[in-house]
Amino acid sequence: MLRENVNDLIAFLAVARESSFTKAAARLGVSQSALSHTIRQLEARLGVRLLTRTTRAVSATDAGERLLNSIGPHLDEIEAQLEALGELRDKPAGTIRIAASDHALKHVIWPKLKDVLPRYPDISVELVLDNGLTDIVTERYDAGVRMGEHLAKDMISARIGPDFCLAVVGSPSYFAEHPVPTHPKDLTAHTCINFRLQGSGTFYAWEFEEDGHEIRVRVTGQLAFNNTFHCLDAALEGHGLTYIPEDVILPHVEAGRLVRVLQEFSPYWDGYHLYYPSRRQSSPAFVAVVEALRHRALEAGTIRAPDRSR
Repeated sequence: MLRENVNDLIAFLAVARESSFTKAAARLGVSQSALSHTIRQLEARLGVRLLTRTTRAVSATDAGERLLNSIGPHLDEIEAQLEALGELRDKPAGTIRIAASDHALKHVIWPKLKDVLPRYPDISVELVLDNGLTDIVTERYDAGVRMGEHLAKDMISARIGPDFCLAVVGSPSYFAEHPVPTHPKDLTAHTCINFRLQGSGTFYAWEFEEDGHEIRVRVTGQLAFNNTFHCLDAALEGHGLTYIPEDVILPHVEAGRLVRVLQEFSPYWDGYHLYYPSRRQSSPAFVAVVEALRHRALEAGTIRAPDRSR
């Protein structure tokens, strides 16, 4: 095969991995029609159909799967080695894609990066909102962010934030019409704002602790979101109780816009960690971003929450 046809293989890999001509075209920066033409030419030269197209999705044929599994890892390795050449540059450069939850993005990642990025004009960072447990390898992210207890065992990780807890809050107007809950089980009689988990598609069961024992409560209400800050807005407007990170609600509690309850039952969780495949260690740009995000408790003046057995 001619050397210039490597681009056709890259195009095929993009479509096969995205299962979509539209998404692959956007990733490659080409038009959908041009990409479709490239794939047809590749199939014609090879004499086999590589992709099955339907109105809803695109999937690899048996021949396509064989090609994907055989050449994909090699092209990925070539890409990694080319990125590693950045070590020869005086300044770190490249694009880093990170998937993280809305809370992690706003309260941990962005506050640290916004002051550091001006020092690295050749580094581009793409922060992608992801409130699920996305497979960062499959989705081709450079790194993801999860709480410590959700980290995959085959990943390298770096702590980027302190331990934190969630807080049950409601507006003064809500509590003017409803009794204050004194135990997590009381929440079943309250109007609560549910949070939809992106990965499983289920509602989050509110998690509490009492005397070292875990309590999970399935709450109900008229509203549900998959965004922390939409839950906050709804609670501020008196639509029910919500259970979201403490640092999000504290300014509103101090200002009297929200009332916090059940604080003694809210456990502390292992804080956010940046996690990534080992091959990313070779990129100076990635190392610079990791160091910028790394949690330094003493420098930040924070104290790790006491260990509370579950």
